[in-house]
Parts: sequence; structure tokens; C-alpha cells
Amino acid sequence: MRAPSALWTRLAPDPLAPDGLGGMPGRTVAVDWEVAEDERFDRVAARGTVDAVPEAAHSVHVEVAALAPGREYFYRFRAAGALSPVGRTRTAPEPGSLGALTTCVASCANYPVGWFTAYRRLAEDEPELVLHLGDYLYEYSTPAGSVRAVVGPETTELAGYRQRHAQYRTDPDLQAAHAVAPWLVVWDDHEVDNNWAGETAEDGSRLLARRAAAFQAYYEHMPLRRSSVPRGIDMQLYRRVPWGALATFHMMDTRQYRSDQACGDRMRVDCGERFDPARSLPGAAQEAWLLDGLRTSRARWDVLGQQVFFAERRGRDGAYAMDAWDGYAPSRDRVTRGWVEAGVRNAVVLTGDVHTHWANELPLDDTVVGTELVAGSVTSEGDGDGATDHPDLHVNPHLRFRSNRRGYVRVRYSADRVTADFRVLDAVTRPGEPVRTAASFVIPDREPGLNPA
Repeated sequence: MRAPSALWTRLAPDPLAPDGLGGMPGRTVAVDWEVAEDERFDRVAARGTVDAVPEAAHSVHVEVAALAPGREYFYRFRAAGALSPVGRTRTAPEPGSLGALTTCVASCANYPVGWFTAYRRLAEDEPELVLHLGDYLYEYSTPAGSVRAVVGPETTELAGYRQRHAQYRTDPDLQAAHAVAPWLVVWDDHEVDNNWAGETAEDGSRLLARRAAAFQAYYEHMPLRRSSVPRGIDMQLYRRVPWGALATFHMMDTRQYRSDQACGDRMRVDCGERFDPARSLPGAAQEAWLLDGLRTSRARWDVLGQQVFFAERRGRDGAYAMDAWDGYAPSRDRVTRGWVEAGVRNAVVLTGDVHTHWANELPLDDTVVGTELVAGSVTSEGDGDGATDHPDLHVNPHLRFRSNRRGYVRVRYSADRVTADFRVLDAVTRPGEPVRTAASFVIPDREPGLNPA
């Protein structure tokens, strides 16, 4: 038997309270929870009570044991006479199952820049699993010319991070996306500080107190298991999630353990440091964990859920991004060779961060050995434009598609193929836009690479 992702709620009658405590009293509050087989809760499968404590901003994480595998459930919470909306979740299937799975992949939701309509459209696609690959929120204050405003200055302390998370959670489109399916989440940089690396902030200063505050607030607001409870500046976020025999999701953390960016964190034409084999993007321990998991995996599809651009991407001027895997070339080579030498049947890398959709083939020694699907942002960079051409496509033939519209990627896994639909909206500066599919690709079993659908 397998439990669903951790069920989450937070008690916050005043989510925007500047102290970050949501208008709650400084005492423990009992919260009742229920999980049912039907949306009307006529067939309750499990129930219990858990304490919401002020030290955790009255957030609640519940892990439910002994639910049937491979089925849909509904859940809700009750506290102090208030009843939450109903959420839907799903348990992973039996270990040998090759039943199909529909997921949606999202990243980079900047609240002031636009409306979260992409989350609403994602919910309407009714995925069975959502993967969020980072930049769930942005730490900045509201810039001039914004569509809407965040409360408070740039987040640097615990109260600010709690308030920012709480404000995001008031968005009805985001609420709809959380209510439709379980989520697998990992952070990128803006949950803490732009382009942070290990213990180093973007400006090169020490990041310790800010990092600890951001980790605490992140855990308090995400559907994570109790094994991820932060301990000061440390939080175990990378983990493996099997989905029957169909897929194993290797959820990675490419911020907390990385070597600092080579030659700064911008585009660089000539940076020998990026070839230093001692440097690692996931860090030595996580890199070893990943390679060990790939060696022992028997899944039909091994999926790396991670943050930054994985494929080599040389600019027309010869520059490479130091904040992406290009800035850690030997580390990328070890990971890629690792899955090839392990005999991984199908390797798929899922990526966020760059705000635009990309579909990439991953070559090794002139042979395509994997595929990368990059989810464009929910709002970051604003409306964008309809252009699909880009100079990088012409100097990197393994980069096969690019779209500068906001949206998400819908990925369907089956025993014989993966189908990726790049879902886009024409605008995020006005609410309620429809979604369409800009491009679709098929990855056949044992045939890495991209075939137009």
C-alpha cells in the first residue's frame, strides 16, 4: 500500500498579517482531517486529528497510511468550526503497474507580473500528478508597472516569507491547481534569493539566516512529508518517488549543495572554471544518490525533476549560462554517462527556470541518449510573443523547439511512449485567457529523441 503525497493546510484567517502569523492566536489548535473515496464524504477511508502549532505558523502536514494503491481520494480539514474546500489526491499504483499517467509540469510564478490563469487551465486538464520545478514564488517587492501587487518589501526574514507564501495561496487559480491532484515540489532560487548557490547569496554575501527563514516558510506551505522538516539551514528535499513500474521521479535540488557559479552567475564566453571536474551542480552526495538510483532503477521511464537548463546551449556569440548545467559541464557529463552506463531504458529530464518552453534532445558522443522538456513560466517575463524561432536553435541542432509564451507542459506517460504537449496562453496580463497546445512531441519507448506528434 502507498500513501498519497502529504496532505497540507494552514490556518490563517488574516493571511496578509505583517507578522506572518496569519491572524492566529499564540496557542495550539486541533485540526480534524478526513480522507474519503467520494467527493461527498459518504465513504470515509481515514480520519484523525492533528495539532496546528504556532511555531509552524499553524500549518498542518498529514501522512495517511493504509490507503488502496492506484486510486483517487478526496480530503478536507475542519478547525474551530470552519470547513476547508475539498481537495483531490491519488495514491501511487501497485509496484508492477504500467498503467498510464498524466502529469503537468509548471514553474516560475511571479505574482505581480500577471494572472495565474495557467494554473486554472492546468487544473482543467485534470492531471493525476503535478510537478512544480521551482520559483513557486518570487522574493522581490512589487516593481513599477505591475499587473497586481505583493504585500511588503523584498522577503529576507521569516515573517516576510510566511506572508508572501500566504498571499500566493489566496490566489483562486493556484488553489484550483492544488486541489486537483497531488504535487511533487522542489525549489529553485526565488524561494530564497535570486541565483543563490549553497551558502552564498547573489551578491556574494553569506546567506545563512535568510536561507533558514526561507526553508522554514517553504516547508510550512508545501505538501511535503515530515521527513523534509528543515533543520536550520539544512532541508532534505531531493527524493525518489516511484509510480508503479511505469516511472520513477528523481526529484532534485540543484541549489542547496551546488558549487558556486563559475565566473559569476551570468552568460560567459570564455570561462575555463566551468570545466573543473571538482565542481558539481547537485553536489557530490546528491550526484552519487542520483547515479545509484539510476543504476538500480527498473522503471520504464526515469524522470529527473530539476530546475535549470540541462542541455548544452551555446549562444550565437559563443556564451554559456553559468547558472545552468553549462556552468558545471563535467557534472552534467557524469550524470548523463551515469544513466547510459546504468542501462536506463528511457531518460527524461524535466526543467523550469528559463521562463520559455524548450524541447531538447540530449546527445552524448554524437548519440541522442535522452530528452529534456522545459516548462515555460506561469507568469514570469509577462505575455511574451508568438515567436518560436530563436538564434540558439540554429547553433544548437539538438534544441528542437522553443516558445516564448507562458504556460505549462502536459506530459502523458504510457508503457510505449511519452507524449509532451506544450500548453500556452497568449496573455497573462489579463485574466481568463484560454489555453492551446503550441506543439506536441512523442518519445517512443527505447528511442530517445523528439518526434512531432
